Formats: sequence, structure tokens, C-alpha cells
Amino acid sequence: MSEKNTDKRHIAILGSTGSIGTQALEVLEANPDAFELEVLTAQSSADLLIQQALKFKPNCVVIGDEKQYKKVQDALFDEGIKVYAGADSLAQVVEMEEIDIVLTALVGYAGLRPTMAAIEAGKHIALANKETLVVAGDIVTDLAKLKGVNIYPVDSEHSAIFQCLVGEFHNPIEKIYLTASGGPFRGQTREQLALVTKAQALKHPNWDMGAKITIDSASMMNKGLEVIEAKWLFGLKNEQIDVIVHPQSIIHSIVQFEDGSMKAQMGLPDMKLPIQFALAFPERLKSDFPRFNFLDYPQLTFEQPDPKTFRNLALAFEAMKLGGNQPCILNAANEIAVDAFLKDRIGFLQMSDIIEQSMQKVSFIQKPNYDDYVATDAETRKVASQLIKKYE
Repeated sequence: MSEKNTDKRHIAILGSTGSIGTQALEVLEANPDAFELEVLTAQSSADLLIQQALKFKPNCVVIGDEKQYKKVQDALFDEGIKVYAGADSLAQVVEMEEIDIVLTALVGYAGLRPTMAAIEAGKHIALANKETLVVAGDIVTDLAKLKGVNIYPVDSEHSAIFQCLVGEFHNPIEKIYLTASGGPFRGQTREQLALVTKAQALKHPNWDMGAKITIDSASMMNKGLEVIEAKWLFGLKNEQIDVIVHPQSIIHSIVQFEDGSMKAQMGLPDMKLPIQFALAFPERLKSDFPRFNFLDYPQLTFEQPDPKTFRNLALAFEAMKLGGNQPCILNAANEIAVDAFLKDRIGFLQMSDIIEQSMQKVSFIQKPNYDDYVATDAETRKVASQLIKKYE
């Protein structure tokens, strides 16, 4: 094995074929002197994983779907790229000595186990998988402190908060405001939402994201998950976190300090900037990303969110308030509900019904351990799946 170049940050990208993963590769390609790619992983997009591996020549790749192992292995054999398959390999590959930072860009609960394995191995985390902290924020943050590992946020809102806090870590936060675009259905009534189609929900006004996150944004669950993530990332109390709707998506979030002063991070909606900031911190690398022009946006507007219409936001705040394994229940039920909506099995508003009923039915645990979270996730998926059958 070639000797490690210590001038570069050696990166593992978990979920390289998704929206964040593909943009992360663009960041690496634009900064060859700053980053070295060690690992690529994908769940089932074998063809794209193969293309990426042939282009970027990582040390190894992992395909989650074991049925596609031979296809990937055959395609990369002559390149000397090691190929592994399955969830166990995903959790093991992050322990490689060469890796400095693991970018967790997996979607949903699947990100928890490999992220914890990476932290256990002492790897810094660039976190684009909010569900890891939603499901088990207490355990993950405690482990990171124990191992001396930094968690650098990649979500644009949490990156904004993090950027506002640079140089201010000794100053207590009074409050943070997470901004939300409001999604494609901002201002609509529950009667209108009852008629929403999958195609309409997949059209986000400002961001280009994967299907799951786009639906979460349309239902405002994405913002609810971000609220819970922010609590753990920044060590906040529930009452210190607020949400404000900002349709232009230029101000990515705001920190208010104890003296009343507020800091906001601004920029065009482009995920490559927070990805690059997380991977290169504390450096700001020069980029050719499009620049914001104030004259293109003569008005920046703000509104209160409507949690009565968009009930997922209210359910997320409730789960955070209840604590324990409630956020884990919220997340698992939402993953099942979104999948059912994308398969035309339930309507848009019924996603909230499924989540709320799951939160009421699944056993509550005040102080869960890791095994409790795993069991809660499995139980919730069964409960939510049964509930969905009643709507079909």
C-alpha cells in the first residue's frame, strides 16, 4: 500500500451515488491537492458506483446489495480496487487506518451503525445523515466526546449555525433559528394537501435532493428532523430552537447570542459549499461556486411556519420534548410512511397519521441504549406497516 500523503485529508464517502455523495465527489475533483479518496459505498446503484470507482480510483468500494457484489467485483478487478458487500462491510470499512474523515451521506436509519463504527475508530465525521442524531443523538454525541471526534455538519442549516459559531464557541447561544423554504406547498390548506400527488411533492422550489428528502421537505418533516439534530449538535435545550420560513433559501440559518446580536450565514442554495466547508474545516478553500448578488434578491421574506397544517413539524417538536426513544419512533415511522407515499399506497396527509399513531403505539423507553434503539426501529417499522394496510 502506498504511503499516506499527510498533506491531504483522506476521505470515505458513505452513499456516494446519492445527491450529497455525487456533489461531494465534485468537491474532491475540484480540490485534488486537498483531498484523497479512500472509500466509496452505495446501497444498490452498482453501475454508478462502478463509474465513480473507475474515475476516482479509491482504495476500496462497498456495495450494500450483496446480490450485486460479483458485478462490481468483475468491473473493478483489473483496477486493483478492493470490493466488499453488505452492511457488516460498510461498518468495518470506516475503520481503515488511512481514513481521516468519513462523510456519512446515507439516507435514513441506515447511517447510524457505520457512523458509530467510524466514531469508535476515532474518525472525524462530516454528517449529512441527520437521522443518526435524530435516532440516537445522546449515544452518538457521548461517544464522539469520549473518542475526541469532531462531528462537522453538512446539512446547509447546521453548517450555517456552525459557521456562525466559529470564533464564538466560548459565547453562550441564546437561540437558533433554522430557516425553511416552506417547500412546494407553502401556504396551502389541509384540503389542498389532501389532493397532493407524488409528482407535485417531488418538485422542490429551491433544492435538488433525493426523493426521500424531497418528500420530507414537502411535509416539513425534514425541518422537524433538523430541529432534533440541532439539539444534539450544538448542545441546546428544546426552547432554544425555533423555525422560521424563508422562501428564498438565501439565509441558511441564524444564531442569536446572549447580548441580542444575531449572526446569519448567507449564500445561494448549493450543497457543495457546506460539503466543502465540513471536509476542509478550519480552512475555507477557494471555489468557483456561483456568487450571491443582492440585486437579484431585492427582498428576503420571513413567515411563521404552520404546524397545524404541516403536522410533521409539530410531531417532531413533540418527539424532541418527550425524549427517550420517541425521536427514533418518529424517524422509523416517517421512513415507512414516505416509502408508502412514494409507492402510491397512502395520501400525503396520511403520512402524518401513520407517524402520530406509531408514536402512540410503540413502547416508550425513557433512557434507551443502542440495542433499545435498534429494537425500537424494528418495532416501529412493523407497527407503521400494519397501519398503512388499513389505508389501502
